[in-house]
Amino acid sequence: MILFHIVLLAIVQGITEFLPISSSGHLSLLHSIWDGDDVQLRYETNRMFDIAVHVGTLLAVLLYFRKDVWSMMLGLIFFYKKEKKRDGILALQVGLASVPVMIAGYMLHLWSPSFLSALYVVAWANIIYAIILWISDKTIVTKKTIETLSWKDAVIIGSAQALALIPGTSRSGVTMTTARFLGYDRTESARFSMFLGMVAISGAGLLSSFDVDWSNTELGLDIGLAVLLSFCAALLAIALMMRWLARASFTPFVIYRLIFGIILLGVIYF
Repeated sequence: MILFHIVLLAIVQGITEFLPISSSGHLSLLHSIWDGDDVQLRYETNRMFDIAVHVGTLLAVLLYFRKDVWSMMLGLIFFYKKEKKRDGILALQVGLASVPVMIAGYMLHLWSPSFLSALYVVAWANIIYAIILWISDKTIVTKKTIETLSWKDAVIIGSAQALALIPGTSRSGVTMTTARFLGYDRTESARFSMFLGMVAISGAGLLSSFDVDWSNTELGLDIGLAVLLSFCAALLAIALMMRWLARASFTPFVIYRLIFGIILLGVIYF
């Protein structure tokens, strides 16, 4: 892959993975622009780099929320201790909430419908879910935190992740939207969304890796660069988003997604 393509792919993935603006939609657009009619011929190489940049974003979110991850791990180990029990319950809730998207993802992996990669799907998904995110952000009264997360809410938010298998929906966007509808504030919605993202990215990356021939050692340095750049971009994006959501709304992300979707529709239909 050309160096410029690697850099742009990694940075775009790093920035968009945890923002509610659909990383898969942006990656699909980049591959379509670069490869054109040869997109199917370059499928395996593109998949390798998609996995690589997802690994980078996974490492970034693990680093940023390292204290929470460590607390949940200790909570599972020392579940019998009262002061650790809530952290252990949160870890179990994250695990249970991730089951629906794992099942749906595996079924979709076996089916592999080609229409899901179409740009018109990406465009309409961005527009529709941007509007839903805006409604949830403007009409819901905030009263819940992750510390009071119920099993029911965890499953509902986790189940919503399955919708993100449609490119353009945005995994982080749909989980934050669902959490907002359930009454969680913006930072708490983003926080739980990223906890779920750790599991979702790990599972999706592992499943996708089975379809890729990793014997091509010539791509080793390129893949390493992709991981590093996406890691740096994601770490910065997470930090900036969490600061933004602590004092402002999702409106800029909504506007961006609407513009992005409308431009795609314009390119496709006109």
